[in-house]
Amino acid sequence: MGKGFFVTGTDTGIGKTTVSCALLHAFAAQGKKAVGMKPIAAGSENGQWHDVELLIAASNIRAARECVNPYAFDPPVSPHLAAQQAGVEIDLAVIQRAYQALSNQADIVIVEGAGGFLVPLNAQQTGADLAHALNLPVILVVGMRLGCLNHALLTAQAIKAAGLPLAGWVANCVDPQILMLEENIATLERRLDASLLGVVQFGNEIDMGNIALLVGKE
Repeated sequence: MGKGFFVTGTDTGIGKTTVSCALLHAFAAQGKKAVGMKPIAAGSENGQWHDVELLIAASNIRAARECVNPYAFDPPVSPHLAAQQAGVEIDLAVIQRAYQALSNQADIVIVEGAGGFLVPLNAQQTGADLAHALNLPVILVVGMRLGCLNHALLTAQAIKAAGLPLAGWVANCVDPQILMLEENIATLERRLDASLLGVVQFGNEIDMGNIALLVGKE
């Protein structure tokens, strides 16, 4: 296994960056050198990629931007389409080299995926291929809303099929109107073969109180 974790989600815009930054802060609080990585960013505002900036700010070491974010595209669309529009092809070998450079600097690298776990990256490969290439245990961010049980269980199956361990999951309450929230979380606790690392209440910051569960899995 690599030095760190791959953060994926049940959908796009589901809180992967929030959880990734919380992980970086938690590992830094343990005295570890922690750096965030966003291999592929799609969707800029005024020439800035918000997720990338947040990961850089949450890291406690300074790293080359081209390593933190090897691929950045302006339109907020699937990576393979954004890359096509830019006239480039996303190459996992480029991302692997950037990840290795970060690993040489840090104790922990938190890699935030793009979109969901199976989002297409090029003509053949998906986010699952990227996670497999980096050989990292996966942390799943579940957006707690109607349909999340199916999305979470399907994603967990895809992670297992990729030959990677699910190191833990985070419940992010993205819908304040969700019915039976506690029962939904309890259902996933029973069905996901991984520890619940934290719950993000709507509008509140995350407390990775169970970060200790990840120690030893890095």
